[in-house]
Amino acid sequence: MSDPEETIAFQGVLGAYSDLACRDAFPEMATLACSGFEEAFASLRDGRAARAMIPVDNSVAGRVADIHHLLPKSGLHIVGEHFQRVDHHLLAVPGATIGDLTHAHSHIHALHQCRNLIREIALEPVVHADTAGAAKEIAEIGDKTQCAIASRLAGETYGLTSLRANIEDAEHNTTRFLVMAREALIPDPDSGPTLTSFVFRVRNVPAALFKALGGFATNGINMIKLESYMVGGGFVAAQFYADVEGHPQHRNLRLALEELEFFSHEVNILGVYPQHPFRRRDGDDADS
Repeated sequence: MSDPEETIAFQGVLGAYSDLACRDAFPEMATLACSGFEEAFASLRDGRAARAMIPVDNSVAGRVADIHHLLPKSGLHIVGEHFQRVDHHLLAVPGATIGDLTHAHSHIHALHQCRNLIREIALEPVVHADTAGAAKEIAEIGDKTQCAIASRLAGETYGLTSLRANIEDAEHNTTRFLVMAREALIPDPDSGPTLTSFVFRVRNVPAALFKALGGFATNGINMIKLESYMVGGGFVAAQFYADVEGHPQHRNLRLALEELEFFSHEVNILGVYPQHPFRRRDGDDADS
């Protein structure tokens, strides 16, 4: 058994891209596969893991469903972010060739992200719950006509051969992950570029969102992400998730949050954490 304080949880089976992200970001930690996001969160609360790696956005597929509903209720804190390049591999059982293949198995997003190759070699797509699970099944079946689209790690984990690497259509295919912990680890406000993530609701009156967000504009705060989703089972109340640059101890962000609280309610800061260096690469914004 691994030391829980040296373990990081993820949703999926061994070899998933979330597993790969854990190993790349925290190579010193053991990974814990969980059947769902709720189980990954529970593993933190129960002390089976010290961290969890949770995907929230993909540059091709968009946001990961359900995450923004689960985060505010989790009782956990965002303590970091990680960007993982998605390099899809065409995986088959040893001895298979591309000419043998008839069907490609993977998650629906991975199949959509590799349309060009699927069309090029005339494969029939087969949808699975996740990429690594598809690789595991192909290894168990042992059929040379069947292949999986998954990570290099999945191939290594299940003894499959990579017939082609980097088969995704979009070169920028990248997933953003949030690193979760039981306790907040708020960085020093002068330690470097930070992000603050929070959720809030606005009053159901005209221009409520405009007024609530006005303080971020007047205080020069760069809001790099804002998403809404319905809450309460109705079509009236909406909750918003936001990522902004800055630290709540910085005067301008403190004033902006005060104005937000005046015009909205249920403001809940989910985490204050360092910006990943990926954001500063070539001056690009990773969420643009």
